[in-house]
Amino acid sequence: MTPVWITAALLVAGFAGWPVTALVFRLARTIDDKADAAKAAEEARRAAEDPAADVTVDPGHAENQSVDGELTAPPDVPPSAGTVSGPQVPTQRILRGGAIIGILERLGVCLAILTGQPVAIAYIVAIKGLGRFAELKETPVAAERFIIGTLASMLWAAGTAAAVKVLFLS
Repeated sequence: MTPVWITAALLVAGFAGWPVTALVFRLARTIDDKADAAKAAEEARRAAEDPAADVTVDPGHAENQSVDGELTAPPDVPPSAGTVSGPQVPTQRILRGGAIIGILERLGVCLAILTGQPVAIAYIVAIKGLGRFAELKETPVAAERFIIGTLASMLWAAGTAAAVKVLFLS
């Protein structure tokens, strides 16, 4: 019966973790959008009190819309360079392959815990971080997404593995 539980744990950790991670991304974006709206409302209130003040408008997350579940950003343009009325800049995908990497990461974390080798998780994080280092260094939005996705994925996989290990493999 042990191989059945190990297989079930790997399937749940690897593939059911994607919707959980997507939900965490959506929650993070909702929180960011609310903070941006509050900031815009405060700026509008200040502008109404002092009409002579120079107010610049931050486009928020408009330049980072998702394309097929992958984050995008304007190429070679810093996030604060755009304006609402400025020219439209084509976007490029960042953090490509994140869904596949996430599945592999969750499978690795789950397997490491089920086999009693939690130190292997450090190798997974190191490989993932080194593989994305250049992209994360250039794009703060990508770094934030990387951290959120990694933590959500790893917590899901670790929780799944721990639950299966305690409930069925002890």
